[in-house]
Amino acid sequence: MSQATTEFQVEELKVDGQQEYDSKVFPLILECKTPDADLETALAWVREHSAELDQKAAEHGSILFRNFPTKTDMDFDAFIQACGFPNFQYKDSLSNAVRTNRTERVFTANEAPPEVTIYLHHEMAQTPIYPSKLLFFCEKPAEEGGATPLCRSDVLMEKLYEELPEFAKNCEEKGLKYTNVMPGADDAASGMGRSWQSTWSVDTKEEAEERMTKLGYTWEWLNDGCLRATTPKLPAVRDLGDGRKSFYNQLIAAFKGWKDTRNDPSKAITFGDGTPLDPNDALRAADLAEEITFDVPWQQGDVAIVDNYVAMHGRRTFAGTRKVLASLVAA
Repeated sequence: MSQATTEFQVEELKVDGQQEYDSKVFPLILECKTPDADLETALAWVREHSAELDQKAAEHGSILFRNFPTKTDMDFDAFIQACGFPNFQYKDSLSNAVRTNRTERVFTANEAPPEVTIYLHHEMAQTPIYPSKLLFFCEKPAEEGGATPLCRSDVLMEKLYEELPEFAKNCEEKGLKYTNVMPGADDAASGMGRSWQSTWSVDTKEEAEERMTKLGYTWEWLNDGCLRATTPKLPAVRDLGDGRKSFYNQLIAAFKGWKDTRNDPSKAITFGDGTPLDPNDALRAADLAEEITFDVPWQQGDVAIVDNYVAMHGRRTFAGTRKVLASLVAA
C-alpha cells in the first residue's frame, strides 16, 4: 500500500521477521515519508483512507504506523478519532487487567510488573463482551525487551487442524469456560488484578450477582472478600466470514499465564461441557502460535491497529520504563 498526496506521503515498509500469508504481509507496516510532517496533515490522510485502513486491518491482521507525527496521548486520541472507530470505554469492559485512563478513549496497557509475561490472547475473548479492534501507541519504548507479540489466529487455526485435529474440533464444537478469582481491591502486581467491583462496575455483592446472573456466570464468594467467577460457555473459534476461521479465545493466556496469589492456571479453563483440556494439546497450541508470532519492535510514536478477531497479542518482559497506551473499538 503506497498512498501519497501533495503534502503527505506514506509507503509500505519491510522489516525483518515479517510474515506473508496468501500474499498479505503480517503485519502491514506503513511509514510516513514526509519530512517534518505535521499532525493535522497526517490526520487528514488517516480520515481520507479510514475505510481502506479498516479493511486492511481485517485482511492483514494488524497495521503498524511508523514515523507518523504522533507524540502524545492526545495525538493518539486524535488519530483514533480520525479513523472513525466507535469507542469502547475500558470501564464498560470485563477485562481482568488494572489500567489507568488518560482520556475517554485512551488508557494504559496492562500494568503488570515488567517481569510478568502476558501471553498471546484475543482481547476479552474470555468474556461475553469484547472489542472488534484495539489500538496501541508507544509513548516510550522499554530500554530492553517489551515487544508486543502478534499472531495470526486464522493461520494458527489451520495449523491446529493439521496437527491436532481432535483438539481443534473440540475447541470449535464445545467452546470454552474460564474461571478466575477477582480480588476485593485492585492488585497492580498481577496481570489479572482488577477488582470485582471495578470489573462489574458495582459497589456491592448484590449488584455484582445481578450482573453475573444476566450474563450467565456462576460464582462463589470467598472468605477473604475475593470472588471466584466462571463464565458461561464461550466460543473458542470464530468464523471470519470469508472462508477463514480464527482461534478466537484466551486459551493460551489462561493456560500459561493466569497465575498469581489467587489463581492457578490448571483450574482456569475447561471445555464448554466442563471436561478438562489435555495439557499437552494446550502447550502444543501455544508452541505453534509462538512459531508464527511477530514481535513489534516499538519505536517512540508508533501506532498499531490490531483486528481483535484475526490477531492475538501479548507482552514480552522488559527492563526499564515502558509506556504503551491502548484503546478499544466497539464491535
